[in-house]
Amino acid sequence: MSQTKLSNIETARVTPSLVDVELILRALDAPPELVAEAIALARLAHTEWQGKRVSWRRGLEKRQAELAGLEAEASTLRFFLPSMLTGLLATPEYIRASLGHTPGDISKTVAKKIARQEVLYAEAKQFRFLLTEQAVRWLIVPRHAMAVQIDRIISISQLPHVRIGIIPLTSPVRRGPLNTFTVYDRRLATVETLTGRIVFQDPRDIAEHLDVFELFQRQALFDDEARNTLGQWAAEYRS
Repeated sequence: MSQTKLSNIETARVTPSLVDVELILRALDAPPELVAEAIALARLAHTEWQGKRVSWRRGLEKRQAELAGLEAEASTLRFFLPSMLTGLLATPEYIRASLGHTPGDISKTVAKKIARQEVLYAEAKQFRFLLTEQAVRWLIVPRHAMAVQIDRIISISQLPHVRIGIIPLTSPVRRGPLNTFTVYDRRLATVETLTGRIVFQDPRDIAEHLDVFELFQRQALFDDEARNTLGQWAAEYRS
């Protein structure tokens, strides 16, 4: 480790990663109990909890501005969607219905979510979406509107810099799809829960989410195979 980096850590200009902490403690031959405590603190320093109720008080449209900023800065964005669709893929009707549990006026939030969809047409970026069958078919809106929603996913999948994978219920996957998560390049990952979201910045946490993404990606259908499956599901809703 360079003297400059060590100095920046000592003067709190840089927050050390877990690897940095381990290197320093190993060099100091620190006792195991101190190593465990320091590593736990380092992980906390790279993890942030954002409660849903706080977002409601601030106004969800402000959260949309933050997401737009993250999407603007990232070159490769990976979305794992096990239960519902992200706003980037959603129709206005789906967006409004998905916010039905949110207190207060949601019109500004709906408008911000729709405006964020412009980023999908930034050809310098790479988008990777993994959707389970449940995420695609969960009946958020009436059946005819669900068919339109699935049509939109098919349309977006035609963009050359967007790759959409579909994981049918019949796909053999060794690991359960526990949480929705998004990984922005290799610098940040967000995980959604019922009561808020967790933001990870530690490289090890990000690497683990990338590994999980790769695991599910191997079981997904892509390109024409995915579009054919989506088309069948849309036809079922139309019938």
